[in-house]
Amino acid sequence: MTKRRLSRRAAAGGGLIALGLAILVGLAGFWSYGGPGPQAKSGEVTAVVLERGSGVRQIADTLQKAGVISSAGLFAIAARLTGAAGDLKAGEYEVKSGASMAAVLGDIRAGRVVRRLVTIPEGWTSGMALDAINAYPVLTGTAVEPPEGSLLPDSYEVQRGEDREAVIGRMRAARDRVLAELWAARQPGLPISTPEEAVILASIVEKETGVASERPRVAAIFVNRLRSGMALQSDPTIIYGITRGRPLGRGIRASELAANSPWNSYRMTGLPPGPIANPGRESLAAVLNPPRTDELYFVADGTGGHAFATTYAEHEKNVARWRRIERERAAGAGGSR
Repeated sequence: MTKRRLSRRAAAGGGLIALGLAILVGLAGFWSYGGPGPQAKSGEVTAVVLERGSGVRQIADTLQKAGVISSAGLFAIAARLTGAAGDLKAGEYEVKSGASMAAVLGDIRAGRVVRRLVTIPEGWTSGMALDAINAYPVLTGTAVEPPEGSLLPDSYEVQRGEDREAVIGRMRAARDRVLAELWAARQPGLPISTPEEAVILASIVEKETGVASERPRVAAIFVNRLRSGMALQSDPTIIYGITRGRPLGRGIRASELAANSPWNSYRMTGLPPGPIANPGRESLAAVLNPPRTDELYFVADGTGGHAFATTYAEHEKNVARWRRIERERAAGAGGSR
């Protein structure tokens, strides 16, 4: 056999070996991409936060450091070959133990981030909202209490590591947008001269009834009282003057009803000096577009709602009915001990 033939055979053999190695590498890469991924270091999932503005390589490095993929280089190549490189979404992800690299890439491309919500219910004071935000474990920084009535009650999506002041800023911006929208479309002739006065009155409406359907009716009564120069006579304003909106835990005392305080809406006419809570959109809308009514009075009816009246005589009957319900409940509670 000539040297030339031997050389050709050796070259062919080397080519086969190279091809075989390439196939093995390809199979290994395919297995690394589509097969089971690393096991979680602890628990069943691993939390990974991908920062905004991160490129493909930075995302890949973050995932490898977190232990959820085996190769940052292979992830970056796969992201580019599949066309996912330009679609990767920032945020917090929870990767299941053993998830394939393909599944991880698919979740990040689809933006299947962890949804974390901070909920501020209607009628919470700013102090109560601050407590909830400062207690939320995935947020950072320490926020200060925002002005009363400056937040829009709602559920807000937050991300791990987000600054607490930034979250409060979003709540304030949402309130400002809603208030501007509703103020621009307000009913003409209202006894409310500024958006801030609308917030004050809406906060009283919010605290007076927990029944959503009653808000417009309660708002109309307070608007009628303002128009007539009648005192608002709202218990929640007195409570706010005592506890800044925290639960009082007892009935209002006669001395508190008689106190000469700017928060005592039994003695003072007009609006109190500021909001007593953070009103929601519906309460703001109710005071800025109240229904037309002659009603001036309302009292609890024993069902969680209120009985409404136009005249004081009607109101006295409703109050007597409520007092009777209170006595019956007290008697029942005493007999069950």
